[in-house]
This record gives sequence, structure tokens and C-alpha cells, in this order.
Amino acid sequence: MTTHYKTQAFVFKKNDTNESDRNFSVFTDNFGRLEVFAKAIRKDVSKLRSGIDLFFLSDIEFIQGKNRKTLTDAVKIEKFENIITSPEKFFIAQRIAEIVENFIKGQEKDHAIFNLIQEVFTKLNNYQNPRGAPATNYPLLHYYFLWNTIAILGYCPEIEKCNVCHSKINPYNNYFSCKLGGVICKKCFNEDKLAFKINSDVIKMLRLILKQDWQILSKLKIGPASQKLFQEISQNYYNYLLSK
Repeated sequence: MTTHYKTQAFVFKKNDTNESDRNFSVFTDNFGRLEVFAKAIRKDVSKLRSGIDLFFLSDIEFIQGKNRKTLTDAVKIEKFENIITSPEKFFIAQRIAEIVENFIKGQEKDHAIFNLIQEVFTKLNNYQNPRGAPATNYPLLHYYFLWNTIAILGYCPEIEKCNVCHSKINPYNNYFSCKLGGVICKKCFNEDKLAFKINSDVIKMLRLILKQDWQILSKLKIGPASQKLFQEISQNYYNYLLSK
């Protein structure tokens, strides 16, 4: 007897194959990351077609075959319409999906990751930028997802005290060390001379992100220089972890 498995799934990648088939990479509430095969889904008559697509949150049902999981049913929960129709939001959604693709490789249930995906995509979908203002909070949501994913996976950086001597962080002369996994003070700089000089604005942003305090974070006024520095540190830590 064939066993049917049911779960909620977020689609972060799709790949067309053969004439009408499609493979979906999904992150699920009950099983973690899965690769699911959808037979003939690209045909107009497919009953699966309306229930699942890129960046959908869906209720799915699948069976486990000898070599792959095959989708047998899909019902749309949330389409995230505003992300699909906005080029700026869609670009950020793609960057978030790349984080999932690069960091989550095996099938392992993780409710925290699933909830974070749902939270960030809901925020991105619903966020309305003030008219005439730059969409600064779109990329901020990308970094919010990145740093909280890193924390959930066990690589949360130390930002409350020096990661070497454990002294309290002061507002000046601090560095971020990818190798040591957090902030280090000036006197410990010799422990990693490749560490990046950072300022109090960057530390403030990291603290708010890791506390998941989006309400304050989204209203925080940070100058262009500090924003650029934060982005550079985020990208470098991301690349460092991927290289490991």
C-alpha cells in the first residue's frame, strides 16, 4: 500500500524538465527540505497547476517512490501576490531563496526555519513603502532572514562582548571577525588581522535583527556609510560560512 504524506510547503525553487514536468525544491513544516517531482504539471489540464508554484505556500501531498518523491496534490495557502508582481520584491525573494538553497541541503525538520520563511515572506509581501521613498526595507528583510537563519543553524555571532577576551563591547574601535564568529575589540585584533572595522550602528542593527525586533529595526535611521558597511560584513560572513 502506498503511503501518502501531507505537509505545508514553501516553494523556493523550480526547474522544468521533459516536455511538461517540473521539479520543486520546497521547505516543509514536517520534513524540512524536500525535492518533489510534479508529473505533467505544465499541461493546462493539470489539477496540480493552480496549487503550487514559485514562492507559493501550499498544502501538498506526495508519495515516496524508489528514487524520488512525486507530488499527488497541492492546494494554495498563500500566493504572495505582491512579491510576484513587484520586480524589487521579487529580486529580494530570489536572494532569500538562494540562502535556503545554499544553507539547507539535507532533509531535516526545522520549525524555526519554516516559521522564519513564512514571517519574512509575509512581511515582504505586505510591506508598503512610503510614496517617493527608496525601498530600503526590501533589502533589509533579506539581511534579517540571512542573520536569523545563520543563528538558527548554530552560527550566531557574538555581539555583546569581545569574542576573544570577553570584555564588554564599547562604542568604538571594534571589529567583526568571520573566523572567530563575532565582534572583537581593538586589543584582540591580532587574533584576526582580516577582521573588518565596524561601528556602533552596525552592532545596533545586528542586535535588533537577532532579537527579531522588526518594528524598531524597520524605523531605524542609519546613514549610507553604515548601511554599506553592514552589507559588506553580512556578505563576507555569508561567503565565509558557505566556504566552510
